[in-house]
Amino acid sequence: MNTMASSMINNVFGRGASGYFATFGLIAASYLTLKIALNVIKVLKSFVFAGSTNFKKLGSWAVVTGSTDGIGKAYAKELAKKGVNIVLISRSEAKLQEVSNEIEKESNVQTRIIVADFSKGLEMYDSIRNQLAGLEIGTLVNNVGMSYSFPNYLLDIPDREEFFMRMININVTSVTMMTSIVMPGMVERRRGAVINLSSAAGLSPSPLLTVYSACKAYVTFFSQCIQTEYGPKGINCQCVMPFFVATKMSKIRKPSVYAPSPSTYVKATLNSVGVSSVTHGYWAHRLQGTITSLLPEVLVKTVTLRIFKNARKSYLRKLASKKE
Repeated sequence: MNTMASSMINNVFGRGASGYFATFGLIAASYLTLKIALNVIKVLKSFVFAGSTNFKKLGSWAVVTGSTDGIGKAYAKELAKKGVNIVLISRSEAKLQEVSNEIEKESNVQTRIIVADFSKGLEMYDSIRNQLAGLEIGTLVNNVGMSYSFPNYLLDIPDREEFFMRMININVTSVTMMTSIVMPGMVERRRGAVINLSSAAGLSPSPLLTVYSACKAYVTFFSQCIQTEYGPKGINCQCVMPFFVATKMSKIRKPSVYAPSPSTYVKATLNSVGVSSVTHGYWAHRLQGTITSLLPEVLVKTVTLRIFKNARKSYLRKLASKKE
């Protein structure tokens, strides 16, 4: 059988071609085996060193953006349970006060609130800087984010240019500016953790979520560059790339194995700070990420496009039925 296959390859591609194909196959198999082995090592490392970071020793305060709901609120609560005082930053003062009261009731820590609308761009960062002055901030969680209301083609988005700028300001400018404001104190003390919430959409291109996917790719690369630049200076910069989590943003109400609650997701992810610089956090998301990374990008994009096209059609049908 092998002789027949070699003969066919030589007939089609020329004499000696079967040897090249065999070598290529060996290289491809070796590369795939290496990728799988590296992923297994990462998983084992995350289990062995899980929970090794003492957040209280990094600094007495943590700053969490987008902290009134979902993943951001879960980060604030989990860090408070570890004995860290919390600065909550979000748009709604009423919601901020509500979360602040919850945290102070549940954990013996202090809280502060800062009202900020990150869609406004640069104009409010001086106020944030002034309100954070003098605090020993050991942990920064850049969580605030904005996604599409439903998957859509770039040019079909209503008021698209205003929408693009809001998305870039919230997902990109906020991460860059908050890191610029908070990290100098960490570098001076030679300890700290910066946790940037990216997304699985920043792992590979996600058509029909184009601007969101591109913004999250920025967060992914920004985080890895910061880790390379400032890791030797005592700063752990972690890029977190969740798949679906049961939040208002994802529109998933009921948690499941593959779409955990924010609390379940954050507990798992916080354990990997200082261990993994890029992580999907929760075990089921790590599994999804490993499988995705082993597939050809063209296949991932094709499948993603098909899924989001179907989601778009479903949303538009519901919208049309409501109008009727």
